[in-house]
Amino acid sequence: MKKMPDDFIDLVITSPPYDNIRFYHGYTFQFEKIATEIYRILKQKGVLVWVVGDATIKGNETGTSFRQALFFKEVGFNLYDTMIYAKVPRGAVGNNRTYWQAFDYMFVFSKGQPKTINLIKDRKNKESREGDNGTKRLADGTRLKVSRKGYSEYGRRTNIWEYPVGKGHSTKDEIAFQHPAIFPEALAKDHILSWSNEGDLVYDPFLGSGTTAKMAILTGRNYIGSEISEEYYQISIKRIKPYQESGK
Repeated sequence: MKKMPDDFIDLVITSPPYDNIRFYHGYTFQFEKIATEIYRILKQKGVLVWVVGDATIKGNETGTSFRQALFFKEVGFNLYDTMIYAKVPRGAVGNNRTYWQAFDYMFVFSKGQPKTINLIKDRKNKESREGDNGTKRLADGTRLKVSRKGYSEYGRRTNIWEYPVGKGHSTKDEIAFQHPAIFPEALAKDHILSWSNEGDLVYDPFLGSGTTAKMAILTGRNYIGSEISEEYYQISIKRIKPYQESGK
């Protein structure tokens, strides 16, 4: 990121290593420095999607996700939305003395107000109807003419997104599962569609198996990815290459 100019990236989507829940060959990262750099390179009105969870150690959740979210606000980000990534039907962690834990947070931060908001509308409404005109009786007995909006067949989603996980669900690319922790392709795609436009530049500072890059290609965006592990870098290159060559 140090090589990138200020105000360079349109959208950042990533899921960093957290709380040693997965083994990454001993690699660690300096969260505060990375968070500060992300703010610098992100364009004004750009968006950061930070997918993270918390470990439970001796009955005590770490709260890492919340501490990180608060630091992003200190850096200058707006916490635009706190979303939930629900993992169904698997993906649960924890122990038998708590409720089944099956979600991560998806913190959506913005540098100012987001320039792009393409809300996905695939939640089926109970009914759809055209708008109409009517009247409303006021407290003094008079009637006020009003126009009522209609309802389309589908409305915008809630901020809880459910995705099936595991082989055959998160992705059909077998090579991706050589990485210890991947998030679903559909998750990356949905955020890319929500917070960017075709031709925008999408960045993942923890590229891992290359999910963000692959979905950027398939949605007509440009991408940059950073990965400290040579092994994971090679996985991502092998995974992304066929889509770069075919253009789809």
